Amino acid sequence: MAEPTQPLLSDSNSPPPRSLDDTIERYIGSFGWAQFLQAVLVSFSGVFDAQQTFISVFTDFEPKWHCTDSLCHDSISNICILPKTSWSWDLPPHVSVISEWSLQCSGSFVKGLPESSFFAGCLIGGLILSTLADSSLGRKNMLFLSCLLMSISTMLTVFSPNIWVYAFLRFVNGFGRATIGTCALVLSTELVGKRWRGRVGIMSFFGFMLGFLSLPAMAYVNRGNSWRVLYVWTSVPTIIYCVLVRYFVCESPRWLFVRGRREEAISILKRVASIPFSDGTLSLPSQEEEEDEKPSVNIYAAMKVLLEKRWALRRLTAVMAVAFGIGLVYYGMPLALSNLDFNVYMSAAFNALMDLPANLITLFLVDRLSRRNALIGFTALGGVSSVLIFALQNVRIGSHGALQLVLELISYFCACSAFNIEMIYTIELFPTCVRNSAIAMTRQALVLGGVFSPIMVAAGRKNGFWSFGLFGLAIGLLGLFAVTLPETRGSDLCDTMDEEECKDQAGNNDSVIA
Repeated sequence: MAEPTQPLLSDSNSPPPRSLDDTIERYIGSFGWAQFLQAVLVSFSGVFDAQQTFISVFTDFEPKWHCTDSLCHDSISNICILPKTSWSWDLPPHVSVISEWSLQCSGSFVKGLPESSFFAGCLIGGLILSTLADSSLGRKNMLFLSCLLMSISTMLTVFSPNIWVYAFLRFVNGFGRATIGTCALVLSTELVGKRWRGRVGIMSFFGFMLGFLSLPAMAYVNRGNSWRVLYVWTSVPTIIYCVLVRYFVCESPRWLFVRGRREEAISILKRVASIPFSDGTLSLPSQEEEEDEKPSVNIYAAMKVLLEKRWALRRLTAVMAVAFGIGLVYYGMPLALSNLDFNVYMSAAFNALMDLPANLITLFLVDRLSRRNALIGFTALGGVSSVLIFALQNVRIGSHGALQLVLELISYFCACSAFNIEMIYTIELFPTCVRNSAIAMTRQALVLGGVFSPIMVAAGRKNGFWSFGLFGLAIGLLGLFAVTLPETRGSDLCDTMDEEECKDQAGNNDSVIA
């Protein structure tokens, strides 16, 4: 019988790997068709994630209206002072929740309740569900359950009888989608070697961009029809996608290994390996190393470890601060387009298209870009562009609408690029045992920015400083937190906290010597 300390399925002519990262590089370091198909399927979840994130732009808007008798004239802008018989909506009332439920004279709290509830659900869902992907459920099961809950709540939203039920279902929807982006990003990147890690990570961002871009097209085709139809169109494909995830997506071999499920990890490696190999050539770290890498079964153990380690807490604080600033601009800029008075379909399409150059630049330059310098550069440029919009709003001479739009697109483009870099950076900053939790906390900080941005946009309708001005200051100043982070481009992914801590100490020693 083999000694328990010997590697499983090892090659007697080669030394056992020092870590699981060595095994990943040795057998699936290249990028084969199996890995490509897995990455595409997992990244496609971003399509449905984006649709539910921005769908309220087309379902919760306030339609235009017109006068129907002599008591009403064009100089009147407040619809609430007119008798109901003196005006009429330009479109049928069922095109929006505002007009269908006669909320045009309700307070801003009631009108914004569904969108606020959605982001509140994202926050709470992220806090409750984020560590399950690292502890008990794994990446694949968490992705499946999140998509399933999101799709079911989306379909139930169609039957909402009033704003209160609608807001509750939006909360459930946000709760379900909270971990989709995190699980998709981590799962797709853990199936490839470090050479392809950055490019595969970008695929999930392309999925999100496709979903965002599809919304204006779907809403334009649906114009004049009930807002409920849009929820049907986005829920049915999501349900079909859940079936595909359940039966065709592989679990992360890294997660299986650190959970002690070595045989399953080997089976997955065989399925996705880019080169053929026999059982005798596949080796994994020894049993003793496995015991060191296996995390606690407590679902909050990952968060506890992150908070206990000083270096981990420092990194987590920095990436969350940067993410909050990015989130204000990323979610706030599309909402603030209404302050610049552009067509809702065109404005959303322009902003969605900004994801394309951001993703392409990150895709082709990710292996050459310094993570830290790129993050600082994008946040600084985005901040300057946003502040300039506020400055132009206070220039009374001439019209600057076109220039404001260009600056808005530059700022949103920088936020998209910074978000892409931030996610890849966070993957490389934390080891496998807590990576999903770290990514989830970073995304939570991003969503927290989304919670505040609608309030800032509403205040900015009277004074642009509270929207564009604060957006610029926040993303520019908070982006400077990246200065405290180590550079990770080209580095190996660690699997345990001890490995990462040793690498961090080695990096600090090199800095002192230099």
